[in-house]
Amino acid sequence: MELGEGLKKILLVGIGTAAVTAEKSKEILDELVKKGELTVEQGKVLNQELKHNIKSTVKTAADSVKESAARKNDQEELKATISRLTPEQLAAVKAQIERMQAEAAEEKAETAEEPAEEAVQEASAETENAEDTGSEEQAAE
Repeated sequence: MELGEGLKKILLVGIGTAAVTAEKSKEILDELVKKGELTVEQGKVLNQELKHNIKSTVKTAADSVKESAARKNDQEELKATISRLTPEQLAAVKAQIERMQAEAAEEKAETAEEPAEEAVQEASAETENAEDTGSEEQAAE
């Protein structure tokens, strides 16, 4: 119940903000037209663009609220499913999670090792080049 009310309030705030913004923008455009800074046609075009932008903003806000509610429902379903597991099933799930975390840690370590190995190889190659250059310079003297 609380989640639904919160989402409803957020949606209403977004719609209210869009409506107030549309009204204020129309007032500003009307003032500019009166002052002769914009032609009536330019004002109409700008007003239409603002209305379109507001509609898309409200739609985006509504979509994000719906997605948030869906994620919350998924989390609640997952919690309910976990609470119904037997101790043996719960232990099996925990073991699977630990295996997956260990695999992820290994992959991360391997990924971190590759650039480090390349850096060591490059550094040793640069050292060899410097030594070769130094030997050549001494021989030239």
